[in-house]
Amino acid sequence: MNGTLVTEFLILGFSEMPHLQVPLFLSFLCLYTAAISGNLLIMVTISASPALHTPMYFFLVNLAVVDILCTSTILPKLLDSMVGGRSISYGGCMAQLFFFTWSLGAELLLFSAMAYDRFVAICCPLHYSAWMGPRVCAFLAGIVWAISLTNTSVHTGLMLRLPFCSSNVIEHFFCEIPPLLKLSCAPTQLNEVMAFAADVFLAVGNFSVTILSYGFIVASILRIRSAEGKRRAFSTCSAHLIVVTMYYSTVIYTYIRPASSYSLSKDKVVSVIYTSVAPTLNPLIYTLRNKDVKVALRRLLSCC
Repeated sequence: MNGTLVTEFLILGFSEMPHLQVPLFLSFLCLYTAAISGNLLIMVTISASPALHTPMYFFLVNLAVVDILCTSTILPKLLDSMVGGRSISYGGCMAQLFFFTWSLGAELLLFSAMAYDRFVAICCPLHYSAWMGPRVCAFLAGIVWAISLTNTSVHTGLMLRLPFCSSNVIEHFFCEIPPLLKLSCAPTQLNEVMAFAADVFLAVGNFSVTILSYGFIVASILRIRSAEGKRRAFSTCSAHLIVVTMYYSTVIYTYIRPASSYSLSKDKVVSVIYTSVAPTLNPLIYTLRNKDVKVALRRLLSCC
């Protein structure tokens, strides 16, 4: 490939484990099916239930859209590569990078917006209707999508300026910033600095905001006199925190390091968590464990 212009990339995926191709294919197919069906079900249920037209569920619909965007950008091509279609065009690779980075940034920001919503609801209930009115929610959602769109436009634009002439083999299962930077035959310092800055702002910054919000929420829960109320509140918060911590920590691990330290085997496993596992778990953790959603879901299914 030396001295030639790359017009397509070869995605290695999990080809170093040929004996696991069938189990991995079935596993990712199940994850994709569960993620799409679960998030679509949540969107339909909330849209069809006026009782769920509240700020919390408004943000959950946005989260479901983000998760569908993420999994639909990554998993269909991954499944295709596992049955032989490992090549992806240059344009297809850049498009995958654009939409994945968009969904990644939006999810990181949405977690903060959702944590803020819960903070206001639990710690400042008397101000909830004023601080989380329809205009405020629409504004927050607009900020989430605008910032994440700006972020992905910057990173994709920086990637488009790089020449790829040393190799076209991506040691990953999709087109992501770190493995692509390793293939460039030009200096990538600007790309790495911008990726680091975005990680500090979107991941570390929003994770800090989320943890701070839940810290205030836990302090409010501890003032609840009812033991049953404390148990239910802690059960919900702990589940949310597990998913949020898992998502933020894996993203921070991937993007805060220089591309030269990228590890084929370790980083692919980490990427599976925020591209496949988290979008599948979000509907279960945030909504299907919720009593109001269960009631709305039963009504929706009974009408069908």
